Amino acid sequence: MTDATEARARAILATIEDPHAGQNLVESGAVRGVGVSGRDVSIDIQLGYPALSWQGTLAATVKAALEADPAIDHAAVSVSCRVAAHRVQEGLAPLAGVRNIIVVASGKGGVGKSTVSANLALALHAEGASVGVLDADIYGPSQPRMLGLSGKPDSVDGRSIEPKRNHGVQVMSIGFLIEEDTPMIWRGPMVTQALQQLLTDTCWNDLDYLVIDLPPGTGDIQLTLCQRVPVAGAVIVTTPQDIALLDARKALKMFEKVNVPVLGIVENMATHVCTKCGHEEAIFGDGGGARMAAQYAVPLLGALPLDIRIREQADGGTPTVAAMPDSDLAARYREIARNAAGRLSTRARNKSIQFPKIVIQNT
Repeated sequence: MTDATEARARAILATIEDPHAGQNLVESGAVRGVGVSGRDVSIDIQLGYPALSWQGTLAATVKAALEADPAIDHAAVSVSCRVAAHRVQEGLAPLAGVRNIIVVASGKGGVGKSTVSANLALALHAEGASVGVLDADIYGPSQPRMLGLSGKPDSVDGRSIEPKRNHGVQVMSIGFLIEEDTPMIWRGPMVTQALQQLLTDTCWNDLDYLVIDLPPGTGDIQLTLCQRVPVAGAVIVTTPQDIALLDARKALKMFEKVNVPVLGIVENMATHVCTKCGHEEAIFGDGGGARMAAQYAVPLLGALPLDIRIREQADGGTPTVAAMPDSDLAARYREIARNAAGRLSTRARNKSIQFPKIVIQNT
């Protein structure tokens, strides 16, 4: 009877879809254990991505589904999260202190990529992850202002640099090393070298995710970085208008060429809500991100409105997720974060940093 009840419970779990991973709970490997005592069952679920705000909802859904079965009287459901390191491009070694690197990219500027990057990092942190941000836009660093940071970083040993910290995330940017109005008149190779130094010389402290805000475009700098930086996944930011989608497609194809999985698309400025009358209008077009996602068989991670508060809060150094944690806008960013991390959780794991090398010597 015990075996039959366990099999029945697992069959029910296989019908419950995890919307963030895009798989059912059994298929995604989230079911860690099923215990049976008479007509009672206990379920241990471990998600591979941070989801603090959703764990209770999932537990309630699983409990209701199990207790709806006539063979089960009571179900106790435990839900936890644990982030693993996932596979990067072949031939690249993982970065010390970082389990996963997620790059945020766009084919063109002006689509709100940096604002999305900052709020994505804060949303991942709010969901329970340890997160860092690397501002890779050497020519136009914006993360220091957006995250309310300034001043030169510290160095304990004179060789490496300590990331700045605010709003619970670790941050590094060339903007900490130059004045805000100083132009970076550098050629591509110098930019690439500077970014690699910022990445590898920073003492990242046990990060689940490092979010890299890439510069806009698909030129030599972006291509070189994607070939040299161990990236677990990419997020594409676009607006619904056709001209932005044309360039976003180029960014997506670039990641395909360098074997970096695209976790999904974020449609920014999807609609505008008038602050005076409340009228909502798709001023940049309608559904462009969804059509692009369908065309390339990648998820639409979420859509964000054109809202003056998002701009004001980013300019003020406290992005929306930190400024209004209980708002609908913050909830959208947190859903995007869960969707991106959930899709990454289904990718192959990076075994090279899960198991240390063991050397046996005769002594």
